[in-house]
Amino acid sequence: MATQPHTTSGAHPASGPRTAFISPYEHPVPAGAEGWQSMYPYHVLFQPERRERDESRFWFCDSQHWPTVLKPFETVGPELAAKCLGQFNTRHFLVPPANGMDCRIHQGYVYLSPIVVPQDEVPARVPEFLRRAGHYFQHWDELVDNWKGKVLDTIRELEALRFTELPEVQPYEEIERGLGLDATDALLGGYDRLLALCHRAWQYHFEFLNLGYAAYLDLFQACRQWFPNIPDQAVATMVQGVDMELFRPDDELKRLAKLAVELGLEHRLTGSGPGPGPAPERDTLAAVAREPRGREWLDAWEAVQDPWFNFTSGNGFYAGDRYWRDDPALPLGYVRDYVLRLRRGENVDRRVTELVAERDRVSGEYAALLDPDRRGDFEAKLRLARQVYPYVENHNFYIEHWSMGVFWRKVRDLSSLLHRAGFWPGETGMLYLTRDEARGALFDFASGWARGSAPVGPDHWPPEVDRRRRIVRALAAQPPEPALNRPPAAVTEPFSIMLWGITSERVASWLAGLAATGDLSGLAASPGLADGPARIVRSADELDLVQDGEILVSPVTAPSWAPVFGRVRATVTDIGGVMSHAAIVCREYSLPAVTGTGTASTRIRTGQRIRVDGTAGTVTLLD
Repeated sequence: MATQPHTTSGAHPASGPRTAFISPYEHPVPAGAEGWQSMYPYHVLFQPERRERDESRFWFCDSQHWPTVLKPFETVGPELAAKCLGQFNTRHFLVPPANGMDCRIHQGYVYLSPIVVPQDEVPARVPEFLRRAGHYFQHWDELVDNWKGKVLDTIRELEALRFTELPEVQPYEEIERGLGLDATDALLGGYDRLLALCHRAWQYHFEFLNLGYAAYLDLFQACRQWFPNIPDQAVATMVQGVDMELFRPDDELKRLAKLAVELGLEHRLTGSGPGPGPAPERDTLAAVAREPRGREWLDAWEAVQDPWFNFTSGNGFYAGDRYWRDDPALPLGYVRDYVLRLRRGENVDRRVTELVAERDRVSGEYAALLDPDRRGDFEAKLRLARQVYPYVENHNFYIEHWSMGVFWRKVRDLSSLLHRAGFWPGETGMLYLTRDEARGALFDFASGWARGSAPVGPDHWPPEVDRRRRIVRALAAQPPEPALNRPPAAVTEPFSIMLWGITSERVASWLAGLAATGDLSGLAASPGLADGPARIVRSADELDLVQDGEILVSPVTAPSWAPVFGRVRATVTDIGGVMSHAAIVCREYSLPAVTGTGTASTRIRTGQRIRVDGTAGTVTLLD
């Protein structure tokens, strides 16, 4: 992203359009959140001694991945994401225009600023990028198969970690063997291994990801050159309709719903028809089991859980995300919705045939406009983009959902262990410590056990954890600023444009939107036109409130919200580019969508009637 050195206070003239967002150094702290900086590692904070440097750069809020306030331990996500994204751009593949992203946490929210390669250094990186990236592109399928094996090995290692109570004394058999180690060796080593495996998973996350985006970007830029007036959405259409593993959890729920109808079990899953009324979720499976063909359905239900229920209703970046494998009420609720839709005669499947037909029509029409000597280049770029495109979404299931789901489960196990030792009130108190503080608390616990004396933590941490809980609640009461400081004259960094939707036009609309009350504009993410009452959803916990025929408005959606898309008419998000998860999933589910509006979730209220034009990228307020 092109920037020019300057300092900004974030202030703007009393009259005239606003030209800058507020500076993080002048941003008022919400009441009750004083001292919030003490919760987070120093290297993710805006430091006073770096003010001139940090104010000279434009930072945007990554509400696409971290839409709510982070607890201290949860900073492991943005920290590792920024580190691992950077290593593949900068050290592995030498992506010509872009290095990594600098990451800051401000008032609990994540802000990013791209690190652009100086223009005069770009040409020298091109040959090495082509050599390194070219190897991956030429061996894509076999390398992705190898990648999957590496990720599954990492998940197995995570699953094998155990955090259990320490024994009163070491077993005599260990004395006989001369082991010379105690139980805290495995406890402390297990914590270190937990973090190391999480780091490994995040490295695998980015091994292919930016190459996948780069192949699409190459097609996109070539199309812009060959067809100057081509809409962004037309290029996106050329790669849609592919088979993705990320959609398998939702597809399996649809299959279970169809099987329930076929076996005559729908009344047990919907609480209708003959027999007792709706059973509590915990009794639903037992009710199914009592049916003559219930065992057949339950066998299918159990078979699908590994691996497809390693799926969260959130995005996997928060410790409190609810996972299908841990909370059967989530997938059962989605199956119930699909059964009801099937009984109404609706088609619940993705319209893959239509998507593919439209994909081939659009790409064929544009190919026909090219001279024969250019057509070969177009088709080669299109083949590569389609080949790598599935990874852009599939990695999400294996890393964000499955790997991180196991990681957070182990974190909660360890937090519960120290809770039982009196280190904090509540089983999840460790989330209010940074990972380095947690390592210190764990050593305090281990050392007290080894010495036979009381650890210090039960006296030190409970009041501090309570203080941090109050601060997190206070921070969460105020929505984040969409960006900080003065934006650049022109946004040029390609990944920011494609993934987050950070364009010059969008930033200008955000600035205007800070004081605006009228209609909104964003990116045309998925075509179609729909109007209806809005439903504001700020987290996955609010998805149960979504009603049939509403328009989903959220800071960002997660791929795992797909089962809800059958209830809504359209989607609107605050952030996201044409290749964001929200945009991709909405296109694959044929749902009109406008992304990157900046402020839709704060300016629109639940129940307000709106019109979404996913082809033009506009949101009209009808009330």
